[in-house]
Amino acid sequence: MAISSTGIGSGLDVEGLVTQLMAAERQPTLNRLAQQESIIQAKLSAYGTLKGGIATLQSAAGDIKNPETFSKRKVDNSDSGAVGATVTNNAPPGSFSFAVTELAQSHSLASQSIASQSDPMGTGTLTIRFGTTDYVAATDTYNSFSVNPDSASVSVTIDSSNNSLTGIRDAINAATDDVSAAIVNDGSGYRLLLTSTMTGQENSLEISVDDDDGNDTDLSGLSQFAFNASASHFDQTVAATDASFSVNGLAVTSASNSVSSVIDGMSLDLKQVTTDPVVVTVKRDTDAIKSAVTKFVDGYRAFNNIVNQLGQFDEASQSGSILLGDSTLRTVSARIRQMVTGVISGASTSFSTLSEIGITSDEYGNLNIDDAKLSAAIDDNMDELAGFFSVFGQLTDSEIDYGGASADTQTGEYDISVSQLATQGAFVASGVLPDFGGGGTLTIDDTNDELTFEINGLSGTSISLAQGVYTSGQDLADELQSKINGETTFKDAGVTVSVTYDAVADALTITSGSYGSESSVNVLAVDTSTAASLGFSVTNGTDGLDVVGTIDGLAASGSGQTLTGLSGDAEGLVITVTGGSTGSRGTVSFSRGLGDQLDTMINQLLATDGLVDAKTKGLTSSIDIIGKDREAHEFRMEKVEARYRSQFGALDALVASLQSTGSFLTSALASVPKPPSSSE
Repeated sequence: MAISSTGIGSGLDVEGLVTQLMAAERQPTLNRLAQQESIIQAKLSAYGTLKGGIATLQSAAGDIKNPETFSKRKVDNSDSGAVGATVTNNAPPGSFSFAVTELAQSHSLASQSIASQSDPMGTGTLTIRFGTTDYVAATDTYNSFSVNPDSASVSVTIDSSNNSLTGIRDAINAATDDVSAAIVNDGSGYRLLLTSTMTGQENSLEISVDDDDGNDTDLSGLSQFAFNASASHFDQTVAATDASFSVNGLAVTSASNSVSSVIDGMSLDLKQVTTDPVVVTVKRDTDAIKSAVTKFVDGYRAFNNIVNQLGQFDEASQSGSILLGDSTLRTVSARIRQMVTGVISGASTSFSTLSEIGITSDEYGNLNIDDAKLSAAIDDNMDELAGFFSVFGQLTDSEIDYGGASADTQTGEYDISVSQLATQGAFVASGVLPDFGGGGTLTIDDTNDELTFEINGLSGTSISLAQGVYTSGQDLADELQSKINGETTFKDAGVTVSVTYDAVADALTITSGSYGSESSVNVLAVDTSTAASLGFSVTNGTDGLDVVGTIDGLAASGSGQTLTGLSGDAEGLVITVTGGSTGSRGTVSFSRGLGDQLDTMINQLLATDGLVDAKTKGLTSSIDIIGKDREAHEFRMEKVEARYRSQFGALDALVASLQSTGSFLTSALASVPKPPSSSE
């Protein structure tokens, strides 16, 4: 290992001299690089602040670009404690008077008293169906039951592991959310209390039992929990009832106290029987519109303040902010300011500038609202105001809905033509059913009750129809629909069907609830007796078709009922054809208001490789270059230091040599005899 010993020979402070010289060589460049980096970092921070201001403006303009903002409704309610009311944008303006005479109730049944919760109750299967029951509690007379095709039935297996009263309760609660099972001690013993979680007459309970002891109707074993036309061993504690009320004097009934189908866009919550009418007034939510406009104005003010702060010049200190004179800041500010304060082209409206609706800019570039003028625009020209601010799709055909657009969709009016309407997949059974209208009947038993279906490409498990004698084709259709829709695989996936009965053809038809080429109904398995009695065979039904048509004369992509523009100015335009006929279907007028245009511009400004991003990348690159300059400078300084040390090493050796020579001469001269003095 080499040991540096500069200065030892000569006594010079070589290390100190080198250190001072290197500091003088190194520091000016380092100071210059540090100053450059500090300025760049400050600019990066400023651009971060600018991006934050732009993003804040974009968020603030989010509501004004949404057309639903301008169609919002609100309600005034004279007694919300009796009748609650909420509305969507589709609710018609006006006043509605509600009088409630009866609330909907859930069906509730109590079993006979049982001595112990843990004693065995028998084994087998409980099947719970929902529908309309004709039952007279006073005489315990069970006349009939009609299944609700829209409510799925429930099958509960009871075996040796759960055949106590407690086990039966837990098994029912685990099998469905549509029934609540509880055990009540009424003083005489324990009773199983079953309550439908759905109100209304059409959701009363029917309980059938397949008892392993072979008798499904007696009071022994599992059959003691039967409640049907053959055996009614439960006590009806609460009858299922519909809600009865009136709307402006018109009588209405509902299976639920939550009513959403009586008035378009209005949902009611019936809470109590009324003594006086409850008046609900629906009107335009002008406060929500003003709030959206105010939010946008405040967002622009915040953005404008950030721009002014980043680019200002202080007269007092004669100094400027970090982005004073910056071209990117000027460009961003100018583009947004021009968009906001200039003429808005491409909007479907007679308004062309913000000032026309009462929004003007002041000397500082901020926006201010003239409330009276804005209120007048809201009250008198709401559709025009919506078109001025938001993206808008207006159709001339009531059975076609606007579904959206992409960034590529251009403003304009486009013709729509439909050559094929979307259809639903369906399976039509053979016409082998009896003539129910002529008194025919069909018996379903354990030889012809099972079928397995595939719906929309999803395979279900086997379903079992309720056994019994069917005297109505509609009852059979309702039972089949209920069982298919209640099958676990279909229910979990949200797959539904409707089943209809054709009295002329004596046949059942199963139709998928969805549209398009993915919609299908196929039969996967059926035994011979079922095929013979119901007309189903293992085969595929007819698949659904996607809508086919053009937008602006160009072929569009069809999926279900939805058409999407593939090319041209209408690329990305989405419409939904809900009905009607083939042929010309009118036009769709598409426009982009200020909110949408501003959002598009901001997305471009903030995009990767956009104007701001390109600038920050350039600055980041400059910082990387400064880092490399530091490394190069340090490499040069190492060489300079090595040169200094070499030079001072040589000097040290030279001085040491001279010192040695001087010492020798001094010593030699000291040993030379002195010459004799002249006096001698």
